[in-house]
Order: sequence, then C-alpha cells, then structure tokens
Amino acid sequence: MSDQADRLARYRSMRDFAATPEPAGGDGEPGTGRFVVQRHRARRRHYDVRLEIGGVLVSWAVPNGPSLDPKARQLAVHVEDHPIEYADFEGVIPRGEYGGGDVIVWDRGTWTPSGTDDPARAVADGELHFDVRGEKLAGRFVLVRTGENRSGKERWLMLHKNDEHAVPGWDPEEHPRSVASGRTNEEVAAAPEAMWRGHRPAAEAEVPLARTAPTWDPPTADELAALDALGRKGRWTVQGLEVALTNLDKVLFPARGDEPPVTKRDFVRYHAEIASRMLPYLHDRPVNLHRFPDGVDRPGFWHKEMPDYAPEWLTQWRNEEADPGETVCYAVVDSVAALVWMANWGAVELNPWTSRLPDVHEPTWALIDVDPGERTSFEEVLVLARLYRTALQHLDVAAAPKVTGKRGVQIWVPVAPGYTFADTRGWVEKVSRAIGRTVPDMISWEWHKDRREGRARLDYTQNAINKTLIAPYSARPAPGAPVSVPITWDDLDDPDLRPDRWTIRTVHDRVEQAGDPLAELIGKPQRLPDL
Repeated sequence: MSDQADRLARYRSMRDFAATPEPAGGDGEPGTGRFVVQRHRARRRHYDVRLEIGGVLVSWAVPNGPSLDPKARQLAVHVEDHPIEYADFEGVIPRGEYGGGDVIVWDRGTWTPSGTDDPARAVADGELHFDVRGEKLAGRFVLVRTGENRSGKERWLMLHKNDEHAVPGWDPEEHPRSVASGRTNEEVAAAPEAMWRGHRPAAEAEVPLARTAPTWDPPTADELAALDALGRKGRWTVQGLEVALTNLDKVLFPARGDEPPVTKRDFVRYHAEIASRMLPYLHDRPVNLHRFPDGVDRPGFWHKEMPDYAPEWLTQWRNEEADPGETVCYAVVDSVAALVWMANWGAVELNPWTSRLPDVHEPTWALIDVDPGERTSFEEVLVLARLYRTALQHLDVAAAPKVTGKRGVQIWVPVAPGYTFADTRGWVEKVSRAIGRTVPDMISWEWHKDRREGRARLDYTQNAINKTLIAPYSARPAPGAPVSVPITWDDLDDPDLRPDRWTIRTVHDRVEQAGDPLAELIGKPQRLPDL
C-alpha cells in the first residue's frame, strides 16, 4: 500500500462511499503547495484547514477559525486526511452522513513549509511552521500538537506569527463569504449548486443540483380541432408525437349537477390543455397510476408496471433495486403526449413520487396529509389545515396547501437536496403531533380507518420512497371529474371552499384567475428548522 493510500485509509473507513457524497480520492502525485480553508456547518460550525502534503489534504478542524491576530491561540483538532479532489468542494453533504451539512470554500491559495524539507515528518513530530499566500490569509502560521481530546483525536494549537501580515483583533467570522462563489454558508445551504456522490469516481463525484425547469406549450387550436374531428378512435398527433386513441365517446365520469357526463375525449382534451400546469409536478419522477378504464363508477385498480405496448417515445425508468415481484419499469410522464396517452389508458389518478430521478432516495417534498375520518366534516379539516398554517408560518417554513378533489387537504413543503425520507417523515411527524395535541378530540393516530372512530388522521407516513399523493391538477374518480387544486393559505378562510370545488371543466378559469400558488415552490432548496 502506498503512503498516500495508507493516509487515506482512515478517511475512507469513516465513510460509506455508496451513501456519503464526498469523493474517495485517487492516487495523485505527492507534493505540497495547495491549501484551502472550508467553512463547514455540520453538528457544529467550524473551519477545516487543509494543507496538501504528499498527495492528500492533511486537515485540522478549527472551531473558531484561523486568525491573523498574533494574540489568538486557536484550538485545532487533527482530523483524517482528505483527498485532493475535495479541495474545491462547495455545496451540501446530506444530513445523517459523516460531516453532514453545508460547506463553502472560505479561503484558498498556496503554502510552503518553513524550517523543514519534510512537512509530513514535521506533522508527525507535532510542530509545523508554514507560510500562506491566500485571498484572506497571509503570513506565517504555526501548528503545535498539545495532546489528545477525550475521543482520542490530537489537539493542536494554531497561531499566527507577529509578522508584516499580522492584524490585531482579526476575526474570521467578520469575513463570512466564499472566495469561490461569494456566497455565505446560509446562501449555499438555501440553494446548493453541487453535491458529492462518493460511489462515483472522483472526477465524476460532483453532481450539479441547479436545474432549469422545462416548460411545455399547450396544444394548438389546429391540434384540438383534429382531436374533435376524430371518430370513436384514431391517431392524434400532438406536439409531434402520435398517440393512438380508442373509445373516445365512452363515458368515464358520470354527470354532476347540470353538467353532462365526461367522456374519454373530454378527459384527453383536459390532460392536453392542463399539461403545462401538471407536467412540472410529474416530468422527472416515476408515477403510480390509479386506472379506471371502464369508467369511475366501476372499481379501479393500481397500475405501475409499463406494458410492452406502451409507445416507444414514452419515457420509462427502470428500478434496478426492485425485488422479485415488484415493479421494474415505471412511466415518467414528461410530455403533453404522455399525459394524453395516460388519459386514453384510463389512468384517472396520477401519483408522482416525491423524489426525482436519478436520486430516488432523496425527497424534494415533505408531505402533510389531513386525512378525514368518516365523521370528520370539511370545516374540521379546515381547522386542522389552519393549525398547520399557523405552525409553518411560526417556523418560517414555505409551503402551500391543496384541496384533494375528494374530502381532504394536503400541504406540500419543498425541501433542499440532501434530506432522506426518514428526515422528512420525522419532521412532519413532530409538527403533526404538536397539532394533534392542540385538538386531541379531532385526531386519531390509528392506521386503520375502522379503528379511528370516525376521526381524522394527520398522516406523515406518506414520506417514504414509492409512497405518493395525488398530483396537482389530477382528476379524481367521482362524478363530474373533480380535480386536486393548489390553493393559497388565505383560501382556507373562503366560505365557498370545498375539497371538490373545481372539475376538469372549471379548473382552467380558476388557474387563469388565481395562478398556481404551489408552482413557485417547485425546486425551492428549503432547509427544515430543527424541532
């Protein structure tokens, strides 16, 4: 084993590189010269001082940061060597992993040892003098080993010599911005642009997180006219893709009130026209389907596996982690034509995963489901939703409610990259338990509805991989084709609000007048406050 490989052994031993987003490191060329200081907010805020020695970054965690003040004597804990590839990392490490938190490149530059030609030996002997030429730091520093802490790590002292670069009273916390991006830790945490994937080769470890959301145009008047001109079946070309349509005059939804029944042709048209609103919630996610090919007045069934006869242009995702008997190929609904095909297939309810491809183990939404019991009135559902409104506003958490199209209300909370489903489930449970303690007579925590005595359940368990809630603007299997619609917090006080107020025939007017209050939260990299 090479010197460098041996020095990285401890670093590797502390990380599961299938889960921890930091690179494992390559062989590299031995040498010195590069230094970096990363401001790192993990369990505690600290500064990581790293010096390139022998092809690795020899590292010290300095809680109060390096200072140019010659009177400052800073504690420095000698930690495991890091790979060279880590020197430029600025972004987030998922919570729950070793070093989980946000990182910025606080300073960088070059360094040279002083008084020795063998800095690795100087470190082993417990005293290193070195000169730094950085963007914030300059001059001569000294690192001296003083002993061990209770966990067995070496305690060192870091100080700056009283030279021409010394600045009395200099505080690193007064210089919080990254020299790489100009951003603070808080700004990087709120909108990280990168995450490391340790299971990949070091050169491929950085995963960009900033994404430009695609947009979709509605079907043209000529395309809609072509749909109207079809007989009971035919081929419809929409936005360049051909979809085979069948049984277009079949009634899928019985009439509601004075409205006529909804035919499959009506439903296909709705999916095409609402696509620009619905696809942002679907386009990069596997989807679970609730199909009613014989109409919603007959029993439906859940369907996930894509059939062999699905069109070649329909995007599919293969779940390589599927156990025997589990779904392997899921649909990814990412075009107007895909939504049209789903409507023709009788997929009435579209339920997207809360995680995106390719990181299906990382949710982008935390879900709150106010699930009414048999005796729960809609007014009681609104009481519970308003309590969540108060709690989330108190926590300064951005979120938006939506009516489900049936009886309930759901609240969608955007989260930053790096959270696990255990994180979001635990966080939602804590908030929900607090709500439940406020109105205990209205709430049951029983999983089975027949044990709830008709009371509502504040369901946090949907925060799990392959657990889903109905997509915004997806129809529900009921007369008139009611729709799940995002609303504002103020809408909870509207006396005319009903969970199934809007149908596929009326939701367009609603969106034209009120917009989509949930859309602005898509992709918001929000950190959840500790509870």
